[in-house]
This record gives sequence, C-alpha cells and structure tokens, in this order.
Amino acid sequence: MRIVFTFFLALLGTFAQAQVSPALAPSPPMGWNSWNWFGKEAINEKMVREVIDAMAASGLRDAGYTYVVVDGGWRDTKLGPNGELLPHPQRFPGGMKALADYAHSKGLKFGLHTTPGSHDCGMDKVGGWGYEEVHVKQFADWGLDFLKLDKCRFSLDEQPTYPRNDPRWKKGWESQPQNLQTAYAKWSSLLKASGRAMVLSASAYQFFPWYPALTHMGRTTGDIKSKQSGGAVFDSEKPGSVMAIAGKNNQHVQKAGKGYWNDPDMLVTGEQGLTQEEQKSHFALWSIMSAPLILGNDPRVMKEEEKKIILKKEAIAINQDPTEQGKRITAAGKAEVWAKKLKNGDYAVLLLNRDAAAAQAITVTWAQLGLSGSRKVRDVYAAKSLGTAKDKFSQTIPPRSSLFLVMQAR
Repeated sequence: MRIVFTFFLALLGTFAQAQVSPALAPSPPMGWNSWNWFGKEAINEKMVREVIDAMAASGLRDAGYTYVVVDGGWRDTKLGPNGELLPHPQRFPGGMKALADYAHSKGLKFGLHTTPGSHDCGMDKVGGWGYEEVHVKQFADWGLDFLKLDKCRFSLDEQPTYPRNDPRWKKGWESQPQNLQTAYAKWSSLLKASGRAMVLSASAYQFFPWYPALTHMGRTTGDIKSKQSGGAVFDSEKPGSVMAIAGKNNQHVQKAGKGYWNDPDMLVTGEQGLTQEEQKSHFALWSIMSAPLILGNDPRVMKEEEKKIILKKEAIAINQDPTEQGKRITAAGKAEVWAKKLKNGDYAVLLLNRDAAAAQAITVTWAQLGLSGSRKVRDVYAAKSLGTAKDKFSQTIPPRSSLFLVMQAR
C-alpha cells in the first residue's frame, strides 16, 4: 500500500509540474492548418509562404486568425542520426525556422504537427518516443508558437508491415490508457520548461480527463470530413460529419474554459462540400461551442461568400468570449437550439434545422435560457435588429439552415 501511495504522490508531482499556462490561450486559439485542404503530399514551403501572405493581406490576421500550422507532410520519412526531426528535402528544403521567421515578419505565429509515438499517421518512423527532449529543443530553436501533438501510431516493432487496424499496433502504450497520459504529460512538462511559449494542441481523437491540466486545446472527436478526405458532410450518422462532430464535442461542455478549450477539429468552410447555408451553420456552431477557430481552407483563393462568414466580427466575438462553452439546449427531431451565455449578460442562440427537406418552426424560450421579460433580438449574420421579444422567440427555418441570434441584455 505504501508503494502505491508513494507512486501516486510522485505522479501528482509530475502533473503539477506539467500543467500548462492558461495565459497562452485565454480564449480559443484562431488560425489556419494545412491538413483539410492540402493533406500530406500537396503541401510545400512555397504554398505556406503564399498562405502566410494571403492571411496577412486578406484580413484574416487582423480578424484574429494568427496561427499558421503546417500539419503532416513537412517531415522527412526518417529521423536524423541523433533522433532529430528532418524537414522533407523536396517539399521543405529551406527548413522550418525560415518559415517561422517569415510568419513572424508578417505578424503571424507558426506551428507544426508532430507525434509522440514511434510512427506518424502514415507509418513513417519519425515519432518522438525516446527523443522528446531533442524534438522540443528543435521546436524552441525554430521559434514555434504552436504544437499539434497527434497521437498517431505506436508500435514495438522496428519495421511493422501489418495493416494499421491490426491489434499489434496497440500492444504498446495504447493498451494502457495511463501510458498515453504519461506521454502527453512529458511533452507538456518539456514545453513548459523549454523557454519558448508554445500552445499545446492534443489530437488524441477523443476527450481525456487530463486534457485541461496538460494542454491548451484537446480533440474530442475523430477527424472531420474535409476536401482532402473526399469532401465535407454536414449531417450524417457516419463519423466525421459536422453534426456528428458537434454532438460528440457537446458531451464535454463542462470541461472548457480557463485556458483550455475542447477541439471538435478544424473548420471546413470554403469549397469543401458544404452549401453556403451549411457553412454558416457550421461556423455558428463552432462559435457557440467556444471551439478553436482553425481554418482548413485555402486562404489564397477564398470567395467573398466564405469571407463573409469567417470574417464576421460579431460571430468571432461570440467565439472568443471566454465565459463558457455553449451547448445544445433542446432537440426535437431535426430542430435544435444551441446557446451560449456571454460575459455581458447577452445570449448567443442558434436555431438550427437539420432537416434536408422540410422547414421547421423552432422556438427558444427565455425559461430555457434562465431569462425573463423582454429582450432585444439581433441577427448576427445579417447584422440587424429583429425587434424585441418577450418570454420567447420563434422562427420558421428553411431546410438545412439556421438563424444565428444574440438575445441582448436590457
């Protein structure tokens, strides 16, 4: 019993030391990630520089989208002789420090994707297992501001040839959940001690209770469907649709805030498969859920219709309000109401019709929000007042559409 107790105290000490600084993410991080649009093979340093230029010139940076994160594809397929990460010699010959410096010169921040296991998600043996100190020093030296730590793969075999779904992939750390926690705790501690302030984004495909203590944002779901995986889907029973992702993220609403944010994965706005109305609903949901607003588009070729959504100041302000993670408060068939309390006493509300064929009359009552009396009602996307309502507000919402509102304090 004494041995167990001593181990427990040592574990507590490790996590106390590893805890991240909430000041790095007082509100949900905003930025751009390469994966949803470019995937692993289509990204290169020329494109990243062009994206940086576009974010600075298009208004994205000034709206708050400050992190530029290069996901898979930046690494070589092997580690260096001392276990160090190597940039891909063809796609990123100039190295990562040069890109970080370029982002900084444009008033932006820079981040990278890496993995704590033995292999990346494509099964290249470039994971940080056993080389954590080496990799963290590289990231600090390169001037990173953001690190996406993607669980990916862990194998005890030096050269695994079996398929990804083979159970032998899980005979390493994943067979014991505390091993995954220990791995992320080590990264969290090393980043804290690195001398470089870096936001830590955990991508472990489900919520873990240690996320808030060890990370600034943590994935609560699997990957969202996007351009690089065959196209975005708004509503489907299958994993990866916008609504399936939102539903899973909604299960952990009480855990967000105070420098940690639940991450339902990146946005799929732009030409990725959603209609304009679906994109508006998607962005409104991520705003109400206080989700990190990480774009997955191509900022170099944005259409005006997309820019009107992702640059909507009032929607971004709702997302950045740190009071709470908003949640689904009613669901009747395909008609839903989502709401978030704001620090000034206002409520952001989304009347959402998931039905692809029929309009739905949707009502939100003040009692559901804990309110009473009269409230001014404002349409966020139209940027106009809808008058004053007493005790409730009702609207008929067209198929597969929504109405994004603010119920203003008197």
